[in-house]
Amino acid sequence: MQICAAPPFDSDRASTADTRWRSHDLLRLRRLPRFDGEPDWVRAAFERAPYAVVRRALAADGFVAVGLRGTERSQRYGTWVHVDDVEHAVAPEALLEQPPPRAALPAFVALSALRHDMRRAEWVDLVWGPTGSTGFELATRVPTVSASSDLDLLIRTPEKLSRDAAAHLLDRLQALAHQAGIRVDAQLETPAGGVALVEWAAGKTRVMARQARGPQLIADPWAPAHGYL
Repeated sequence: MQICAAPPFDSDRASTADTRWRSHDLLRLRRLPRFDGEPDWVRAAFERAPYAVVRRALAADGFVAVGLRGTERSQRYGTWVHVDDVEHAVAPEALLEQPPPRAALPAFVALSALRHDMRRAEWVDLVWGPTGSTGFELATRVPTVSASSDLDLLIRTPEKLSRDAAAHLLDRLQALAHQAGIRVDAQLETPAGGVALVEWAAGKTRVMARQARGPQLIADPWAPAHGYL
């Protein structure tokens, strides 16, 4: 998040993320508390679509860390909401069942093609879904995607994804991106946190795992010593 509110609790009480919701889940909220110094666009954005995305940050009991998005790419705001204000949550994989409201846009064209591809035997067991502007528009039905929007994806990989399988999947995503004329960016959700598919597929000695406590360079995101933090 480029801008973030001060936590509405003592920082010493922030211990972990609420396991009822996972990073990239979209939460529909009953209300959004006001915070000192919040950007001018926040109130209008929340009235337009009362949703926030779960972000990787620590929270005290009773709170969940979320991010809000405005109409501009630069309009991102990190804050916390009380769990009692969450009406319901939508996971990225659940959004695959939602028909795109503007199917001709490149991001939705690429998503449709990928849905067909992921029925192949080598990928059929993967749990995945759209995030970013594509996921937000599918969940809220509010126009958010532009002709140049990236297609952001989350792929849940509780079990280890081989480097070869990752490279094969990355090749297909890059081909789809070329056909659609946009970027397709995929993140693996591993036991150690979020890892970019492109990094794991590249065979790097260590990769960046994004966790609630902050990013960490690790050799194996599926090693037994690692867990969601």
